[in-house]
Amino acid sequence: MLVCSLMSFASTYAQQKADDIVGVYKVVNGDDNSKVEIRKNGNGYRGQVIWLENMKNKDGSPRTDAKNPDVSKRSTPSDKIVLFEKLTFNAEKGEWGNGKIYDPTRGKFFNVKMSFKDAKTLKITGSLGPFSKTVYWTKL
Repeated sequence: MLVCSLMSFASTYAQQKADDIVGVYKVVNGDDNSKVEIRKNGNGYRGQVIWLENMKNKDGSPRTDAKNPDVSKRSTPSDKIVLFEKLTFNAEKGEWGNGKIYDPTRGKFFNVKMSFKDAKTLKITGSLGPFSKTVYWTKL
């Protein structure tokens, strides 16, 4: 009975750690400030832009996902862009991965790994081949 209880606790604890990523994050990318919401979605996690400081192009038109390689998504408003889906948590490594992250400023997808630097700072590393870039998002 004790073994069953411990296994149940370990499973619940691992799920709690996995769900630590859920929340809203402030993202600063050059002069662009945005907010991204990460939520549980099925067996993984999904990140979507929910707010963008500047929703207009220089000509006054609404900003959209103009560089998306999928032509059908190019009219998606900038505050509705999905950055990643189906990321999974690896309890042994304490990181989320097994997916791709989308960079709407370049219209490109990168392999991604995420982990917490501290309780409020999410470390995101995107890579393509031998090249990688790390950015940090602040949990609100």
